[in-house]
Amino acid sequence: MLTLTSASSALTLFPECKTQRRRFSISAAADYKFPSFLPKQMEEIKDPFARKLATRIERLPVNVSFSEKSIMSSCVKPLIQSNQNPVVLLHSFDSSCLEWRYTFPLLEEAGLETWAIDILGWGFSNLERIKSCDVASKREHFYQLWKSYIKRPMTLVGPSLGAAVAVDFAVNHPEAVENLVLIDASVYAEGTGNLAKLPRAVAYAGVSILKSFPLRLYTTFLAFKGVSFDTGLDWVNIGKLHCLYPWWEDATVSFMISGGYNVSRQIDQVMQKTLIIWGEDDQIISNKLAVRLHFELPNSNIRQIPDCGHLPHVEKPDSAARLILEFMQNHSCQKKAQLAPTEEVVY
Repeated sequence: MLTLTSASSALTLFPECKTQRRRFSISAAADYKFPSFLPKQMEEIKDPFARKLATRIERLPVNVSFSEKSIMSSCVKPLIQSNQNPVVLLHSFDSSCLEWRYTFPLLEEAGLETWAIDILGWGFSNLERIKSCDVASKREHFYQLWKSYIKRPMTLVGPSLGAAVAVDFAVNHPEAVENLVLIDASVYAEGTGNLAKLPRAVAYAGVSILKSFPLRLYTTFLAFKGVSFDTGLDWVNIGKLHCLYPWWEDATVSFMISGGYNVSRQIDQVMQKTLIIWGEDDQIISNKLAVRLHFELPNSNIRQIPDCGHLPHVEKPDSAARLILEFMQNHSCQKKAQLAPTEEVVY
């Protein structure tokens, strides 16, 4: 049965969660000490939430088969360890863990063990020696990071192209994924996350366009509703920080010429319980695809966030956090019910 509702119900398992609506006015931020590997342009970012989360980004060594040396891989590690399995946050196409600057602290305040992971080829990892950033490489890298550091089945959250990454990973490594949350998912051929195989010269030309400030500014105002011009400028600068690394261009071209993600045929293989979240006013991926995804996923629920564009965890972090928390609450209750011993009735 199709259940399409808005995010409005109350939390009971996480009473300490402060999900008041964030105001996105950009003002002068306090001094923060950023990791030395971040681009120096991080100092120019005004958004205090981005600045604060950036101080927690670190690099962890990850061993993979396609590199002789460990990849120093960027992520934000949790401050707490919970009895529940962790929540692991991916990001969208050509982005970074800073995409979660508003929702990450809400999930932590609720007591969840929360990770934010940079997908291989994007974010703030050191990819100076990496020659391949195709789907198989991204999958292996993420699996080795999970195996080395996370080590428990996770609730894996993927927005936009990150949803395709999550679906691919859940199908190939089901032991690592307990539940899925897919946000405005780009998982069909007509979605923005699936690329035709491109000649190398065309791919490099496309990467130059991706890096351009006007395109990113246009995309920002297309993706979000009611964002002020000053805030939009700052968000663009946050989104393109990782493009300043010398290896970003080669890594992105490697991904593009490989064909990118095409997971539409994997959808019916997803066995994990899945929450689909969609912005009601998404101008990038039609919410008709949300309904299609709900019908094709064997074990899914769908929730819609009103007055919201393409990335709810950026635009409506209170609503996004609440839905993720409710989803985990319901799953936790179901697990407890299944594990509870049944009473034997003797007549």
